[in-house]
Amino acid sequence: MKTYRSYVLVCMGSGCLSSGSKRIKDAFVSEIEKRGLNKEVKVVETGCIGVCDLGPVAVLQPEGVLYKKLTPLDVPLIVGEHLLKGRVVEKLAYRPPSGEKKFATLQEIDFFRFQQKNVLRNCGVIDPTSIEEYIGADGYQALAKVLTSMSPEEVIEEVKKSGLRGRGGAGFPTGLKWEFARKAKSDKKYIICNADEGDPGAFMDRSLLEGDPHSVIEGMAIGAYAIGADQGYIYVRAEYPLAVERVELAIKQARELGLLGKNIFDSEFSFDVEIRVGAGAFVCGEETALIASIEGRRGEPRPRPPFPAQSGLWSKPTVINNVETLANISLIILKGASWFSSIGTEKSKGTKIFALAGDIRNTGLVEVPMGIPLGKIIYDIGGGIPKGRKLKAVQIGGPSGGCIPRKHLDIPVDYESLQELGAIMGSGGMVVMDENTCMVDIARFFLEFIQEESCGKCPPCRIGTKRMLEILTRITEGKGEEGDIERLIKLGENIKRTALCGLGQTAPNPVLSTIRHFREEYEQHIKYKRCPASICQALFRSPCQNACPAEVDVPGYIYLISQGRYKEAVALIRERNPLVAVSGRVCNHPCETKCRRQDLDEALAIRDLKRFAADYVLSNGSYPLPSIQEKKEKSVAIVGSGPAGLTCAYHLARMGYDVTIFEALPVVGGMLAVGIPEYRLPRDILEKEVEEIERVGVDIRTGIHIGKDITLNELFEKGYKAVFIATGAHKDLKLGIEGESLDNVMGAVDFLRKVNLGKIEKIKGRVAVIGGGNAAIDAARSALRLGVDEVNIIYRRRREDMPAHPEEISQAESEGVRMHFLTSPVRLQGNGRVCKIECLRMKLGNFDSSGRRKPMPIEGSKFTLDVDFVIRAIGQRPDTSFIKNHFEAKVSQKGTLVTNPDNLSISKNGVFAGGDLVRGPSTVIEAIRDGIKAAISIDRYLGGKGVIEEKIRKEEKIDEAIPSQENLEVKPRVKKAQNKVKGNVKGFEEVEVAYSEEEARQETSRCLRCDLEVD
Repeated sequence: MKTYRSYVLVCMGSGCLSSGSKRIKDAFVSEIEKRGLNKEVKVVETGCIGVCDLGPVAVLQPEGVLYKKLTPLDVPLIVGEHLLKGRVVEKLAYRPPSGEKKFATLQEIDFFRFQQKNVLRNCGVIDPTSIEEYIGADGYQALAKVLTSMSPEEVIEEVKKSGLRGRGGAGFPTGLKWEFARKAKSDKKYIICNADEGDPGAFMDRSLLEGDPHSVIEGMAIGAYAIGADQGYIYVRAEYPLAVERVELAIKQARELGLLGKNIFDSEFSFDVEIRVGAGAFVCGEETALIASIEGRRGEPRPRPPFPAQSGLWSKPTVINNVETLANISLIILKGASWFSSIGTEKSKGTKIFALAGDIRNTGLVEVPMGIPLGKIIYDIGGGIPKGRKLKAVQIGGPSGGCIPRKHLDIPVDYESLQELGAIMGSGGMVVMDENTCMVDIARFFLEFIQEESCGKCPPCRIGTKRMLEILTRITEGKGEEGDIERLIKLGENIKRTALCGLGQTAPNPVLSTIRHFREEYEQHIKYKRCPASICQALFRSPCQNACPAEVDVPGYIYLISQGRYKEAVALIRERNPLVAVSGRVCNHPCETKCRRQDLDEALAIRDLKRFAADYVLSNGSYPLPSIQEKKEKSVAIVGSGPAGLTCAYHLARMGYDVTIFEALPVVGGMLAVGIPEYRLPRDILEKEVEEIERVGVDIRTGIHIGKDITLNELFEKGYKAVFIATGAHKDLKLGIEGESLDNVMGAVDFLRKVNLGKIEKIKGRVAVIGGGNAAIDAARSALRLGVDEVNIIYRRRREDMPAHPEEISQAESEGVRMHFLTSPVRLQGNGRVCKIECLRMKLGNFDSSGRRKPMPIEGSKFTLDVDFVIRAIGQRPDTSFIKNHFEAKVSQKGTLVTNPDNLSISKNGVFAGGDLVRGPSTVIEAIRDGIKAAISIDRYLGGKGVIEEKIRKEEKIDEAIPSQENLEVKPRVKKAQNKVKGNVKGFEEVEVAYSEEEARQETSRCLRCDLEVD
């Protein structure tokens, strides 16, 4: 066989073909001939290389350079530079996401280097249309070995020893199945390759048949020899025309070389294979339904026993194996059962192919050892979740599989472990879902598929899945009822017990697994008529408004800003959120994570637009007064003037109540005033918003500490009919390491409070901040502004794991804060006063319940940093002692107060609580939500309707500017001019600049108006 100095391997799998790889291949052939390189360079059509999201792709060997997303116009450059001059065209080659290298070879790409390609060894390497290339890769040697030196019983014993289990479903031992068929007495036996791959998102079988059809045929021939069959069938769906074409060619080639037909390898064994093309019914993936289809009957399952191994095709003993199962056989014969069984786990041997799809950076085919942690597939091979979103769940096993939440990322991927979590291995579909996925809707989608594909033969599947689908549809339409979850569980369990076939028995899995792991999401849909993921359209007006904890009418106020109606925009926001200018600066803007604009370019700058409107109105006077109901003869006390307390007081005052806020601090605002630095939230802005709340009729008294100056009982004695407690979480957590009691070691909350109250004005030397949240970043940046020489942040995980806002992290780095990632403090040293911090380098270990890798210490990596001041910022807890002393209140393990989640009450006597006191350290906007909820609950408790008046949207239809949804222009977010970093750190002046009026109006034009229903 002629050899070449270079090979151009062009992927011709279905995925790359659909994106134009045929034109790429033709362009390479043409350009190579044009340059006179056709005697030195060979272009090879291969099967699927695996990286489906990068297609069309070509790999140039022997260098192993992967060129991605090619067009025919790229080919002359690659030929001229790479093949002629030996220079890699870096702009077209694959680059690692980390950017550490200009380009990476195939062996260096994470997607490939963490795999173990056994079954896929030839896919993307050889030409699947050439039997000579398959033979050159040890093809048909295993068949020759069994026919010349092994008895059928020895073949079966070798397969049994290997531990190979069926790769198409529940994982029945392959050798045992063959043994049953071998022992069955009959004059005729059959072997069938089940290539009816019907799972949505699965394409393993298709890719194997397209990329290495001879390995499947060889496996079938060995299986036929083992059980005593002389005829085989490959049952493949008509939707796989390329697979059918390549299998037909492979069968023809094998016959021509005597590898199929009579007396193969001059033995007494004769065997042939035919293709049977199915119409695509999902149920025909079930063994007995598949047999019925081959026989020309309707594809319906039948009761078992008898099993196909005793009475199958035309009532003869029949073995049915999945495509991947058969592709493993030749490897087991050539390399031995002990080699195969050394891979995987005790009960799940070998490798498994998965079709990685969904919300993941690297989609495609992956082959990994059984028992690999699920998280390693998602993050090391799949590259993690794009767009900075979080993983929510992984659907494994297709429509009959189950959803596994991120807290189980450390689970080994094997048959038993998946089953314990309510999933199955299935044929290998693996659909990754991010936080924007609704699990109720996912369950409905898969059940709808199952219901439509049910053959209808047995009532449990035909009727039961229909009833389950009706309930799920009702829930997603906002018509769910109490008891629906229990009905779904009962129906699902009954169907699992009574359905005729395996498909029917596993049909409820998606529903049962999502209820098991995401029950609270079902409850949100049923109880509160809310879809947290903003998917079920009947349950929300727009994704951004739905994502806002305060449920502010985001599209409405953006439209008003676009029209220059800034006062009305602020008034619309204040119907829900009274802290417009504050949240326009410090809100973590969850609304932007759901903005549909980001699917086109970038999310709308919703927070910046809110800030612009508030600042514009405040700089030109004051906010318009909201509607206020008739005065009621009842008063309410609010304990704490943070965002929850201020919001609750504002809404209760609007409802007509006399409201008094009691604040222990000398200033109003709680953590807004003493926990957030002025460079993020100027005091004058906070003071103006507090004044606007006071204008509604709220009385605020500072310097009064509940529990010391006045008790909760005394509040009721003074005539207050209800009390809302929102005292926040002000107690810093301890590190729990030696030296923590040294001088100049302080908690972040304590440090920020003293800075904001003017009790610390200067710090000298070097500061170390321990932690990775917003408090850590705020403390570090504040320390810089107090004149320190150096600030170090020590965080035990990676940068991307930091819970702080990404923009805050970036700004801290730009200001000069040094970040020490994967570093953990172990001891503080000093003689009365801290002078050194002893640290350990960390490495990433297994995944924990948060879905992140656990940091593990690296032996011998200890080092020290010289420090003069240490700030611990690893979290806070609330002080609940003053409440427990007066009421039988429950406190959680995290130290937070336990309330009734429906109304935030902690007693029947009119005491309510919310904010960080209840949920732990959280965000400003979530505290505002609790304030709204508490106001509604208190109003109901005091005899009101529990309704906050919202008039603006009802009185006026804000629907004039409807953008065209077709051919939307790519318009990235309007950028603001940034202050100079050097100027930022000299004082506490506000860092973030605001939009100008022109910029704000320009940014509003990007809104897609998802809130409008257009006929």
